[in-house]
Amino acid sequence: MLSEALQVELHKTADEQKVKSIKVVVWDLDNTIWDGVLLEDDSVRLRAGVIDVIRELDRRGILQSVASKNDHATAMAKLKHFGIDEYFIYPQINWNAKSASIGQIATSINVGIDTLAFVDDQSFEREEVAFEHPDVLCLDETAVTGLLGWPEFNPRFITEDSTNRRLMYQSDIKRNDVEKEFTGPKDEFLATLGLELTLYTAAEDDLQRAEELTRRTHQLNTTGYTYSYDELKAFMKSPTHELIVAGLSDKYGTYGKIGLCLIERSETFWTLKLLLMSCRVMSRGVGAILIGHIINKARSSGVTLRAEFIRTDRNRMMFITYRLGGFSVLSESGDRVMLEHDCAAEQRYPDHVIVHVA
Repeated sequence: MLSEALQVELHKTADEQKVKSIKVVVWDLDNTIWDGVLLEDDSVRLRAGVIDVIRELDRRGILQSVASKNDHATAMAKLKHFGIDEYFIYPQINWNAKSASIGQIATSINVGIDTLAFVDDQSFEREEVAFEHPDVLCLDETAVTGLLGWPEFNPRFITEDSTNRRLMYQSDIKRNDVEKEFTGPKDEFLATLGLELTLYTAAEDDLQRAEELTRRTHQLNTTGYTYSYDELKAFMKSPTHELIVAGLSDKYGTYGKIGLCLIERSETFWTLKLLLMSCRVMSRGVGAILIGHIINKARSSGVTLRAEFIRTDRNRMMFITYRLGGFSVLSESGDRVMLEHDCAAEQRYPDHVIVHVA
């Protein structure tokens, strides 16, 4: 029989699936962002109102890119002329199929293909994308004027991390470019970044971002659960729970609040109910540090640590993180796994990260 908590979670998930949350809008250019065909007429003009939509999507934390059949240098020069080139990350301006470009954008940003919307004036291009990627929301250019009112493009909260999301991704691009040129071992590269991880108990002004993390993070989420602001606030105030937030920065700037842990405490053992982190920090070893921190807290309290895990089609990496962190399988039923760590040994943090515990 399903627990009451799981029944509630399954019900919430079904409700949430009715409205798709869009993380990335991919734009065509000719007769979509601007009127006219650039290679036929260099004097193309921006479509009325489109720049306001682009800026507002950016403010809401919705990333944007381009999939256009065009000459790359010419199109980027025109976007720069209009003062909007900075809004688009990983632009795919080439002569490839639009579906291939959209697949590349999803891979580069590291988000699910079902979180993308594609805007194009050509029905052929929309149909080609829809055939290859049926989970992409495909829209014609006439939808742009009402786009900002659609629930898919209206996050529940607009946090500081939301408004800075594009800038943080652009910093990631710089880091990734430097990493590609680095020839030494991974640990040596990480040591050059000046990584600093801050771990602290959540306060009320963290809860909007905490809710956003549970709703946006699927790949690196140990249970797939989503929690509302009010649920998280109840956990924050509960004497038997602890909600921990993780923030990360390096010499290139801040990654923002990138991780969340929910612990349920009892006299003999603690249970890690949720562990998640942004996919942007997957390669920084943050998951192992978070787990190590919680193991040390449990160890100092004289208890063992358990961890709930629910398999999804995306989160296998988190199960591997638990196993590499020394957890053994205590019980298993279908997709639900309970793991346990004896907390016998103190966990050490890697040398390439400075960890601040507030």
